[in-house]
Amino acid sequence: MMTEAERFAKTDIGPPYFWDMLPQVIKDNYGKWLYHEKVKPGVLKHVGETGDELYTVRVGSPRLLSIETLRWFADLADKYCDGHLRFTSRHNVEFLLTDASKIDPLIEELEAEGWPVGGTGKSLKNLIHTQGWIHCHSAATDASGTVKAVMDDLYEYFKRDDLPAKLKISMACCLNMCGAVHCSDIAFVGVHRKVPRVDDAGVANACEIPNVVASCPTGAIRPNPKAKSVTINEEKCMYCGNCFSVCPSLPIADPEYDGVAIFVGGKVSNTRSGPAFSKLVIPYIPNEPPRWPTLVKAIRNLVEIWVKDARKGERYGEWIERIGWERFFEMANLPFTDKHIDDFIFSVPTFRTTTQFKFTK
Repeated sequence: MMTEAERFAKTDIGPPYFWDMLPQVIKDNYGKWLYHEKVKPGVLKHVGETGDELYTVRVGSPRLLSIETLRWFADLADKYCDGHLRFTSRHNVEFLLTDASKIDPLIEELEAEGWPVGGTGKSLKNLIHTQGWIHCHSAATDASGTVKAVMDDLYEYFKRDDLPAKLKISMACCLNMCGAVHCSDIAFVGVHRKVPRVDDAGVANACEIPNVVASCPTGAIRPNPKAKSVTINEEKCMYCGNCFSVCPSLPIADPEYDGVAIFVGGKVSNTRSGPAFSKLVIPYIPNEPPRWPTLVKAIRNLVEIWVKDARKGERYGEWIERIGWERFFEMANLPFTDKHIDDFIFSVPTFRTTTQFKFTK
């Protein structure tokens, strides 16, 4: 906890002191909450040692919001929550209420404008995603478009809370994976399949070659003194696009070959089991804007087989570990191909390199 002197020190560096932003009921019960419970999908009740009650109404929102939308949220917070709301790391908006009688009117007003209330308990959580074509220079696919298409199709699972366990889906638009796809139940990732194209004249005129060489995590780039440029070893390239970040004369985006890969089985640790990395199940799906029908169909299939077969409380990766990867590929009607075998020069042992993989037929 900050001292009084630190708290009231005025500075233009960093965010405001968080304590000043908290509702009074949270300040009064800070560190003294007894329990919380689900009231209904999208609504949580928190009870403190003092007997105070706080209600959270969770609303799914896109990652990119207009100023008009933010002002409307603020107006709702003023109307129902004494001005208090918060944004979560999964792009939800949470309204914090102390008056239970205001919950239903708030939900009615939100849903009348098309904003879904849900995502609590054993449900599909809001999709977390990266920038995509709208901003990221190394994107292999769109983020907002793919996530919108997937969430529109899986909307029912966000609104209900009777799934086997919570389900987290995430999206990253390139292999830098700033969207937490390595630790999500289901994840889809934009993938490049061609090495960057070297524009020798552009590299010589606009790029600092030592920075370009240092940007490659696998050492695939070497100087080309004759051309005052660089060369790329295709065998070592992992198609991440880092080099393009420091040198625009090494473009990697390709509308014909870029697409999406799907991974499953990741999670962070909890009291029951440790963390798990997601694993590749669908190596490539082409980009099909604006609605990505093949991607949407594939993810719905993966969700439905888990909903149908998983036991109570069983996360996606835990379900797969119980039934076996061989059985999973059969149930998902997915082929196991050479693309699932990690033969990259810097690969580490994974289930894709083991000799213990056994086919059931």
